[in-house]
Amino acid sequence: MLTVRAPATSANLGSGFDVFGVALERPADIVRVSKADRTTIEVTGAGSQFIPEDPEKNTVGAVAEALSAPAHIQIDKGVRPASGLGSSAASAAAAAVGLNALYDRGYSREELVPVAAKGEAVVSGDAHDDNVAPSILGGFTIATESGVRQVDASIPLVACLPDIVVSTRDARRVVPEHARVEQLVETVGNAATLTTGMHRDDPGLVGEGMHDTVVTPARAKLIDGYESVREAALAAGATGVTISGAGPTVIAACYEGSQRAIASAMLDTFGEHDVEARAYQSRIGRGAQIY
Repeated sequence: MLTVRAPATSANLGSGFDVFGVALERPADIVRVSKADRTTIEVTGAGSQFIPEDPEKNTVGAVAEALSAPAHIQIDKGVRPASGLGSSAASAAAAAVGLNALYDRGYSREELVPVAAKGEAVVSGDAHDDNVAPSILGGFTIATESGVRQVDASIPLVACLPDIVVSTRDARRVVPEHARVEQLVETVGNAATLTTGMHRDDPGLVGEGMHDTVVTPARAKLIDGYESVREAALAAGATGVTISGAGPTVIAACYEGSQRAIASAMLDTFGEHDVEARAYQSRIGRGAQIY
């Protein structure tokens, strides 16, 4: 049996829709894999009652099939489903890394990204690399059709998860089909600023580059209190705030030492909107690890 810890992730980061992603130090999924004649799945932990154990309907079942690696797979969910923190990606990433090692398939971490993305497609309907890439590789990732680029970064983050459910499919339905040229120019500039900030480990540039006027405003309407929470986090010292992935988690970039105040401000503001929430004081961290 092999045990793998795969981290939660935050995709998009505002200006990098379907392209940018980061691995978080916490929370994470723990997945245990052992060889078997056929794939079976057990799920425990956060939101496990909503996750199918049928291999044909679970992300890890698709990964096991893609690797021709039948196994008994135990998933201990630390990342709540429908959270905007790459819950299905964490499980898929852990399964890909674990089964690759268990069966000695010989794939590199980069080669495992599209394998894990096949598992993601079971949930979202499409294979996207923006969550599975950082969960496998760690750090900040840029996923394009030509491949994935990875940058080691260590930006402090606060991820505030409200007790709201936003499905990936619903969040994709509200994405605008068109954007003005001025919006595209602004988005490109912000994405370039964020990327520079990641290379420099500069929370100020990363926060500035999170600003987005195309996708985020449409998705913000699905999250009660989002604008107030964003303003409260910025007032408490956040350098930038946006929606994590499809939502409803709100992610804030910040300087070292300001995480507690920002987390408190976000929780209090959600509370003012009668929304319970929890906050993870985290940072950009490592990818999936075998124990």
